[in-house]
Amino acid sequence: MKKLITLLSLAVVGFTFGQEEEPKLTFSGSVDAYYRANLDAPNDENAIAPGSSFANLSGFSLGMANIVASYEASNVGVVADLVFGPRGTDAVFASPMNSSSANVINQLYAYWNVSEKVTLTMGNFNTFLGYEVISPVGNFNYSTSYLFSYGPFSHTGIKADFDFGDDLTLMAAIMNPTDLTEYNPTGDYAVGVQLGYKGQYLNYLASQDSFEVDFTGGIDISESFFLGINAAYFDATDDIDIDTSFAGVALYPQVSTSDKFSVGLRAEYFVETEGGAGGIGAYDFKGDADVFAVTLTGNYSVGNLMIKPEFRLDSASEEATFMDNDLMPSNSLSSFVLAAVYSF
Repeated sequence: MKKLITLLSLAVVGFTFGQEEEPKLTFSGSVDAYYRANLDAPNDENAIAPGSSFANLSGFSLGMANIVASYEASNVGVVADLVFGPRGTDAVFASPMNSSSANVINQLYAYWNVSEKVTLTMGNFNTFLGYEVISPVGNFNYSTSYLFSYGPFSHTGIKADFDFGDDLTLMAAIMNPTDLTEYNPTGDYAVGVQLGYKGQYLNYLASQDSFEVDFTGGIDISESFFLGINAAYFDATDDIDIDTSFAGVALYPQVSTSDKFSVGLRAEYFVETEGGAGGIGAYDFKGDADVFAVTLTGNYSVGNLMIKPEFRLDSASEEATFMDNDLMPSNSLSSFVLAAVYSF
């Protein structure tokens, strides 16, 4: 739900009960670009990157253009969230499945505020699991974590959100299998549940002989110091009884030094077990590997423009996960990113 709240805030979706309002059409979105360079590995045709999503191209590179259109009338409405560019393509990686234009649809759903306490949503919406989101506007760090990158990214189905008051919320959903966002070719369905209390969220997703348990939350230590946390465990058994699983935890301490500048650290430990889920790095596809990644990011705001310098160090248990400047196997990779993110 945290992810949906972040994206709805970009769409400027609001409701007033007990009175009629004129229908409203609003637009919002973002544009981002970046420069990326390895500090101890090649930056030419042999360039590599951390095994996480987005921000992994060399040199001056494109992120995405994100356009969110929202139409609301009284207590019902729709949202169309469109993405263009490399980051958008990676975000909707499972498309197109059936429609040649579905590869630009990040979200597409209709909602009905049945009451002040109950909202029904049907369509394609970003996942409720995890701390980070697809839009760079919603993340402190520009590059993403392994926990985020191993998904899921999006779901298609129907969900109900309940607000019980006193910061207690519940979400229940029936959806297509994970990341099958255009239609359901399997006949199977996924179930999702989220319990939230005072900004802390416990999430559960069961999809096709797999399940994931995820905790996302944070606390304001002081007016200028925030600490976020994400922890998750995933386990699956495929049709030939091969187990795959991963687990991880990430901490997000963030300090605001002024109205315009803040600095934050992401410290993440991530492990693949029982065969893994695809390989942590460019060369490790054996699974049974772990990685510790530290990312230090600055955020400097100039109006609606965010400038983000970022240093990242990934250290893996497997020697062949990365490679050095001599094209020899290495278990670590350090890199620098300078990103510009504009939101409107």
